[in-house]
Amino acid sequence: MSHFYSDPLIITTAPNGAYKQLSDHPQVPLTAESLARTAKQCLDAGAAMLHLHIRDEQGGHSLDVQGYRNATAAVRAAVGKEMVLQITSEAAKVYQAPAQIAMVQALRPEAVSVGLREFDQPEIGEKGLSDFFAGLVREKVMTQVIVYDVKDLQRWQDLRQRGVVPDAPWSLLFVLGRYTAGQTSSPTDLVPFVHAHTTGEPWSVCAFGATEHACVTAAAALGGHVRVGFENNLFLKNGQLAPDNAALVTQAAEATRSLGRPVATAAQIRERFAA
Repeated sequence: MSHFYSDPLIITTAPNGAYKQLSDHPQVPLTAESLARTAKQCLDAGAAMLHLHIRDEQGGHSLDVQGYRNATAAVRAAVGKEMVLQITSEAAKVYQAPAQIAMVQALRPEAVSVGLREFDQPEIGEKGLSDFFAGLVREKVMTQVIVYDVKDLQRWQDLRQRGVVPDAPWSLLFVLGRYTAGQTSSPTDLVPFVHAHTTGEPWSVCAFGATEHACVTAAAALGGHVRVGFENNLFLKNGQLAPDNAALVTQAAEATRSLGRPVATAAQIRERFAA
């Protein structure tokens, strides 16, 4: 059997993102309490990682450190150590790289996602990038680097090969279809990433719209990991509106098991990525 199919697949749930509101779906979690409830539902459905966005009092995107502390405490009370809590550092047209870096350094989260092109800015420079990534290694923060296209992936590979980014158990997130017309994704969008991926990091995918399930199934078959949830998609594979985030996790878990791959636990994730 291929090693792909013995490698436990990580299902991450991304239940809210930076933009979705209750007007988009009544089960979008916008508060610490609703995030905690959603996390427990998604854990029970098979997700071992939560991709965590928080909102301000008006429902807008926030990277507030105390807000993150409050939310992670609420989620921990609901799920214990059974989920890895990955916070976002996304700019979402609100923040610039220096503030994003300062938040991560102040919070020292268990796990973080980092959009490479958001941090790879002139005001940061390669020295700043190197210092930031070295700090993540030093603090043992499990870090997922987000790439939106092959150009982003090649830039990451260049930074690694030149030693700007130190060796560590990094992982990647391939975002499918972010800059396509209508922001829709196709499983074929994964092909260029897989072909260009030569540095060996474990990778996940996220995809937009009702084709999300087809994309994550393709990723699972090719040895990747998956991120599903209302941040990117509100629909089940049959085109119907999903009742909640857990329903999307359930679909992903069923597809994973149909391929013969086990679903990863939080303990397995930490063993692999907590440097």
